Amino acid sequence: MQQIESIILGGGCFWCLEAAYSHTKGVVSAVSGYAGGMTVNPSYEQVCGGSTGHAEVVKITYNPEQITLEDILHIFFLIHDPTTLNRQGHDVGTQYRSVIFYENEKQKQAAENIIKELTKEKVYNDPFVTEVLPLEKFYEAENYHQHYFQKNPDQAYCQAVIAPKLAKFRQKYSNFYN
Repeated sequence: MQQIESIILGGGCFWCLEAAYSHTKGVVSAVSGYAGGMTVNPSYEQVCGGSTGHAEVVKITYNPEQITLEDILHIFFLIHDPTTLNRQGHDVGTQYRSVIFYENEKQKQAAENIIKELTKEKVYNDPFVTEVLPLEKFYEAENYHQHYFQKNPDQAYCQAVIAPKLAKFRQKYSNFYN
C-alpha cells in the first residue's frame, strides 16, 4: 500500500504554491486553504481582510517514496521569498506570511534544518522570517480557488506572478516537474 504524507505551506498567495506543487512528481494533491488563525471555517473574504490570523496555505499530500520532504521544502524556498515579513510581491498582510505548519517532530526538524542550510549557504541576502509552527487546523478554501492557475492561465495575475514562478521551478527542478 502506498504511504502518503502531507505538510501545510504558506508562501504568499496560495494560487502560486498550488500551481507549482500540482506539477510536482510525487505530489498526490495540492489543496489551497487557510491555517494558523482563530476563525473557524473562514471565508476568502475574511482571510483577505487580515483579521482572522489565518495564512493562505496549501496542503501538499505526497508519496515520500517519490519525493522527499526535504525536496518539497527546497522547492518551497525557491518559489517564494522567505525573507519578506508578511508579504509576497504586491500581496501584503499576515495572510501572505511565509510559514510551515508541521504535523510531527520529523517535519519540524526538516524545516528547521533546511532553513539553517539555506542560511549558511547565503541563498538569500536577508534573514529568513519563515515561521515553523505546529498545525492546529487546516480549512480547505472555496472551490473556485482550487486549480486556479490551471483554470485561468491567461488571467493577468497568473501570467505576471504565477507563470514566472513555474518557469523558475521548471528550470531549477526539472527532474521533479511533471
